[in-house]
Amino acid sequence: MTYRLHYAPDNASLIIRLTLEELGVPYETVLVDRAAKAQAAPSYLAINPNGLIPTLETPNGSIFETGAILIWLADTHGALAPAPSSPTRGDFLKWLFFVSNTLHTELRMMFYPDKYIGPDLANCTALRKGLQASLTAHLAKLDTLAAERHSWFGSATVSILDFYVVTLLRWMALYPASGSRWFALANTPHLHTLASQIEARACTQAATIAEGLGRKPFTTPRYATPPEGSAT
Repeated sequence: MTYRLHYAPDNASLIIRLTLEELGVPYETVLVDRAAKAQAAPSYLAINPNGLIPTLETPNGSIFETGAILIWLADTHGALAPAPSSPTRGDFLKWLFFVSNTLHTELRMMFYPDKYIGPDLANCTALRKGLQASLTAHLAKLDTLAAERHSWFGSATVSILDFYVVTLLRWMALYPASGSRWFALANTPHLHTLASQIEARACTQAATIAEGLGRKPFTTPRYATPPEGSAT
């Protein structure tokens, strides 16, 4: 079984790449050149009509939406998440969807406020200020969750939720390009520990080489310098 991951460097596809590398399954990558707006090309829209990244081609068809791909991979390969019959499955899913539907969505609003409320600078500044308080509260909750060291988050047993969270932490430190002084990983020590643990894994080393992420992509991130494509 070989997968095809349609990706852009340092985009949400990074979370899927980490998962595929951790699973040790064969996969190919196809660059979606954001600079050329390849995500809007008819050939890409044919497999992902929403024009978003990532898309994973599987023997059973194409899957899009990061959370959906992650759950499908975990269930298909029986790893990186509690099994559907596990008593911890519900707790795991509610936090995975919190990260996907709430935390990730608010980050997109932080990074691209004009796409949500228009180009007015004052409105964009106000939205970002409100989101800073909201995101800080979300991170505090996740830090508490990581401190509890559930088998599905923040423990020695790595999970797809771990990969999702540390990737978002990376982006919080880097974006928006105008400054992200509201965020400091040191303020969430348990998430800092998680980021350090994931950083040391072989899957991260492979992703770092493939996407030019730097030596410490989650604890001391720098802008990606990928061998192909662009992160923005």
